[in-house]
Amino acid sequence: MNRRFELTRETRETRIRVVLDLDGTGRTSIATGIGFLDHLLDSLARHARFDLDLSCQGDLHVDDHHVAEDCALVIGAALDDALGERRGIARFGEAHAPLDEALARAVVDLSGRPMPVIDLGLRREALGDLSTEMVTHVLKSLAVAGRMALHVDVLRGDNDHHRAEAAFKATALALRRAVARDGTDEIPSTKGVL
Repeated sequence: MNRRFELTRETRETRIRVVLDLDGTGRTSIATGIGFLDHLLDSLARHARFDLDLSCQGDLHVDDHHVAEDCALVIGAALDDALGERRGIARFGEAHAPLDEALARAVVDLSGRPMPVIDLGLRREALGDLSTEMVTHVLKSLAVAGRMALHVDVLRGDNDHHRAEAAFKATALALRRAVARDGTDEIPSTKGVL
């Protein structure tokens, strides 16, 4: 089964094109116009071993909200579409990821039911040109569009850059495990559908 999906989304606020391959090597080409968002999405794709090409043109003259949210929604939708019926996948994944003094935990269930629970404890107003509230919002939007339960907690850390990046690395590792093929053609659910 080919787990590669291409998606374009155009609104009055953003124009986004994404190509996502769940069975890639972590190759990325990301251009959102927000450097720290590019950095987080690059980390997510590289550590999940997803190939991700993403380009976005958006209304950054307004603020960072539409670009950050819409990029996450498009990546989540591409992930959902690439998984199809979600046959033969592990479904669940969990991981811890450190970055120097910071430590994050992520747990994912590709259940088809979106439920983000995110607690990053960020204190700065912004990281580069990305407001810290949008770091949490990106993870929530990814979970909603990807139709997954996603729990991400930063357990410790003094530096907000480290805390945010550790959260995305942990999410990446959890997703890598959850999308892994389990050698069957079964839908991993007692309901028979995800």
